[in-house]
Amino acid sequence: MQLKGKRAVILGAAGEGNLGQVTARRFAKEGATVLVAGRNEAPLAALSEEIGGHAALCDITREKDLAALSAKAVEWMGGVDIAVNTTGWGLLTPFLDTTRAELERMTALQFIGPYQFFQAMLRVMNDDGCVVQVSSATATIMMEDHAAYMGTKAGMDHVIRCIANEFGTRGIRANCVAPGFTASPMTARAARNAAVVGAFAREYPLGRVGTLEDTAEGITWLCTDGCFVTGEVLQVNGGLTLRRNPTNAEIVAAAKAAKEQPGQA
Repeated sequence: MQLKGKRAVILGAAGEGNLGQVTARRFAKEGATVLVAGRNEAPLAALSEEIGGHAALCDITREKDLAALSAKAVEWMGGVDIAVNTTGWGLLTPFLDTTRAELERMTALQFIGPYQFFQAMLRVMNDDGCVVQVSSATATIMMEDHAAYMGTKAGMDHVIRCIANEFGTRGIRANCVAPGFTASPMTARAARNAAVVGAFAREYPLGRVGTLEDTAEGITWLCTDGCFVTGEVLQVNGGLTLRRNPTNAEIVAAAKAAKEQPGQA
């Protein structure tokens, strides 16, 4: 078991079947004690019971919640060895149509919140610990109508580098994982459309889009003691960043072509 004896906090695990939940199950399978956190009590309670861990309500945009989460981690587990942030908001809005309210919400969820989450975790983290931020391939390559999301993800990539630089003397490693298009609760509508998925898959050198399990595998590896990596963005996306995302026009054309084929709805 790769994480035996590790104490992990995973924030963003309150959505049924989301990345936080998939990662929590993987961590538990690898021997870690896991505290799952998020904004919805019922799925957190069910998950913590399933994996024999702990659960806490926490809104990443509330500094008091983050401080309380770190205190609970110490109280319930005796400390923190691993901290993972899987939260995100997949806003798709044209650049000129993005409102001030959307920008403020996005910044709170994907920059200020993660920044303060890692502050809270690092204050109680043991030496030789590990932090992981879920980034995105779109922090490196383009996707239309996604600027607020992409910009905040890219900003946190650099914050993670700063953490790696500052806390390396304590043996603490800090990294990001960057999936591409992934079938998940966040992308459920698009993931149900085979033509849309196909438009993305054509851009992947490995020939398919990613899964939540692919991303959880990358997160797990970054948290193992044998991982001599810090300050990096691990591109867990089948080589997508060697190419590009499809354009909006290509996605629409693929969906239209699929509808016009005999037997297609």
